[in-house]
Amino acid sequence: MKFNELLARFQTEDDCKAFLVERRWPNGVTCPRCGNAKVWEVKSRPFHWLCKGCNRNGYRFSVITGTIFENTKYPLREWFKVAFLMYHSKKGMSAHQIHRMLGTGSYETAWYMCHRIRVAMQNSAKGRLFGTVEVDETFVGGKAKNRHVGERGGPGRGGLGSGKTPVVGAIERGGKVVARVVKSVDAATLKGFVRQTVSDKVSLLVTDEWVGYKGLAAEYPHEVIRHTHNQYVVGAIHTNTIEGFWSMFKRGIVGTFHKMSDTYMPLYVNEFEFRHNHRGDPDAFGEIIARC
Repeated sequence: MKFNELLARFQTEDDCKAFLVERRWPNGVTCPRCGNAKVWEVKSRPFHWLCKGCNRNGYRFSVITGTIFENTKYPLREWFKVAFLMYHSKKGMSAHQIHRMLGTGSYETAWYMCHRIRVAMQNSAKGRLFGTVEVDETFVGGKAKNRHVGERGGPGRGGLGSGKTPVVGAIERGGKVVARVVKSVDAATLKGFVRQTVSDKVSLLVTDEWVGYKGLAAEYPHEVIRHTHNQYVVGAIHTNTIEGFWSMFKRGIVGTFHKMSDTYMPLYVNEFEFRHNHRGDPDAFGEIIARC
């Protein structure tokens, strides 16, 4: 879908609400509170329903009840534009840029909308990863020498002691990626992440030589690429795929967002993860709306 096709398809709020109903309840409308499928449409109020399974007087809900659009006054048509622009921007689109392009009431409005959509994008990789999987970690934050003296911290791998934020990721070659912000890159954290995201039936698990991955060979067909020995590709053993994902993520930080706080970094990770996992998906926009 091109942007002009988006505008042509969703010309009114009712167009947006009808699409949201279709994506949210593909098998028929159900109560968002109790899951009851026996609901009655409120004839006097389009896109509103009544569920009598919740209580004696019935529970009224609308198409936006329980979604990120609830309790906001901004039109769905504008929400759809923001979601579309965020997905189709390869390195992300800042709230400032969206505010300038769409003319939202304020920068804060655009920022709020973007973060809500990022929440909807989380957990885009369903199930554990199979095939050949690469696992690697990266660190987000400026160089210690460029910080104020009181914020430089101490030494540590990748700047752990200097205030950088670690992010660990696992990617299935030719498939999906899972990335998470973590507090540290110690063995317990990294092995826990691998066990949670990678199937024990993988054909190959590749990591670098960081000590946190030591011992995985007892559970997985684990191979190590030794960057400290100037090894980068040894046959099928490499971490170039996950490093390519980190490169895209960091280009988004440097070129688009410029700075990410620790508080909201998981939301930006959600966005890049979703965009990678739905690359080439002809209905990626519909998937975002369904998740909202």
